[in-house]
Parts: sequence; structure tokens; C-alpha cells
Amino acid sequence: MPEQPRDAESAVAHLGGRTATGLLEVRSDLAALEGGGWWAVVLPYDGPPVLARFAHVDAGPAPAGAWTGPDRGSWTSSASRGGYLRAVEEVRSRIAAGDVYQANVCRVLSAPLPDTASADVGGLSALLRAGNPAPYAGFVRLPDHGVHVATASPELFLRREGDVVESGPIKGTGATADDLVPKDTAENVMIVDLVRNDLGAVCETGSVTVPRLLEVEEHPGLVHLVSTVRGTLRPGTTWGQILAASFPPGSVTGAPKSSALRIIAEVEIASRGPYCGAVGWIDADAGTAELAVAIRTFWLDGGTVRFGTGAGITWGSDAAREWDETELKAATLLRVASGTWPG
Repeated sequence: MPEQPRDAESAVAHLGGRTATGLLEVRSDLAALEGGGWWAVVLPYDGPPVLARFAHVDAGPAPAGAWTGPDRGSWTSSASRGGYLRAVEEVRSRIAAGDVYQANVCRVLSAPLPDTASADVGGLSALLRAGNPAPYAGFVRLPDHGVHVATASPELFLRREGDVVESGPIKGTGATADDLVPKDTAENVMIVDLVRNDLGAVCETGSVTVPRLLEVEEHPGLVHLVSTVRGTLRPGTTWGQILAASFPPGSVTGAPKSSALRIIAEVEIASRGPYCGAVGWIDADAGTAELAVAIRTFWLDGGTVRFGTGAGITWGSDAAREWDETELKAATLLRVASGTWPG
């Protein structure tokens, strides 16, 4: 039995409407999932996996400590507007050269915390549930491991029920449905094809389907185009194989994924951290899981709170419009996070 972690008392996760307490161990090796147990999972876009196995999982709300958010005007961006527009044009030049069809360009917003003693991601998560409801909202707090993540993600990365897996890629964003343009549709279809290919690597031949395509979903302050890709796993497929085939999520990378990852590394100037990775839970005993794409996600880094925002770039992209999309995605979340929660 692993030694009980030092932060067993203060560690908690609230995911899928359930609260996990009684931390047993924290691992970074995906093979640990084959041993069973209920795990809170944070898969950073650029960093080692964080797998936290908990002893107790109960329905209901999580304990939410105090949160005092940063001043609304204190947020700064890793990329200026001009820098972001240049990155978009660089991606468009790579598309013209045939290097890639689509790539996401993101930036990270940061703000100093006015009071680290009242900077609990549980309190931030409570604020987000009230001010920006989302289907995959939750938080993971592992103090001794430096993990403080709160998400209001609207996007399903991976759900598993036995041998059935599905993903719900989001591509295409507007203030209203009338703002969606043909570029949004093309972007979504490209990523659906990418996700079909990812799941096809671990699913039975011919089992991968698209039961929902280009459906409009309303979320606070904006709308998204959402599709669903579903498949049946091949017998004996491990958790590690599933995640290796599908991570990082196609909707926040691009197509082809390998080319998009290389270009993203060249044009972005800040680490994405947990942003654009995945956060959620895996019940390795039951063979079930629900992981969200870690968008609309905040994380604490010492005395700083960070938040990522980005947009998918295609040949049809207008650089100024893509910047505006990143602003739209961030606006409601930053306003909410700059509030307070009494704890």
C-alpha cells in the first residue's frame, strides 16, 4: 500500500457532481490506472499526468473555501493583440505551404492574487458554477503537489462506459448562432475527422460513428458548434492506450495533429500548463470515465492565477476576428473569477 500523501486531509476533487476525499496516492504513470480505484485526473497539455486516487466518492457539493479574485483590470496576456495576429498569419502561411490544415493558437492570461490565504479553487469553482454554469465544471485541489485547478469546461474530451468511448469536439464559436460562418463548419468537420482517426486507433474496425454533427449549443455569452464521435474499444485496450491515441485533444491542437503540435510550439510564447489538456475522473474498477477538455480553466501558480484562451486557425481565418473570439471566450469567465466567495 502506498504511503499516505502528506496532503491527504486537504486534498479534494469535485468532478461529475461528486466529491472525492481521502487521498490515497498521487501518480504520474498511466499504468497505475490498470490497478483499479477511483481517480481524479489532470492531464496538462505540457507536463506529466497527475492521477490522484481517492478512498471516498460521494454525491453532493464539495467544501468551498474562500476566494478573493484579482482586480478585473489586472489581467495581462502572454501575447499582445499584434503578437497574436502575427501568430495567426504565420499559421495561415503554413497552411498555404501545405504543412497543416488547421492549428489552434492560444494565449495565457495572468493576474496576481490579492490574498493567497483566500485563494481556494473550491471557492473559485463555486463562483463559476453560479456565474458560468458548464456541463463539466469541477475542481482538483492537491496542495502538496502544487495542483490547484478549477474548470468550467463545456467540452467532452473522453467518456467511457464499458467498451464504448465517445468524444464531443467543439469547433466554431460565435456570440449568437447568426455569427457562425462557413469557416466554423469547415473547422468542426476537420476536427471530427481527426477525432475519428484518433479513436479508430483503439476501436473495433467500422465501429467509429458520428451520431451528432454540427449541433449548436448555447453557453453563457456565446454559442458553439458541437459534434459527437463514438466507437467500441477493442478487447483488452488499456487506459494508457486510449489516452495515448487521443491526447492531446484534437480540438485544441489541429490537423494533422503532429504538424499542428510542432507549429503551436513555434508560435506560442507561453506554456499552456493544464490549459488545453484534460481534467476529469476515471473509475478504473467500473470501466467508466468522463474527462473534459481543459478549456475555460483556471489554475494557480504561486501567487498568480492563470487562464487560457484561443482559437482554431484555418486558411479562411481573419486574424482580427480570431483575436475577438479569444476575447469573447474569456470575457464572462474573467468577470466571474474577479469576484469573491466567502467560503
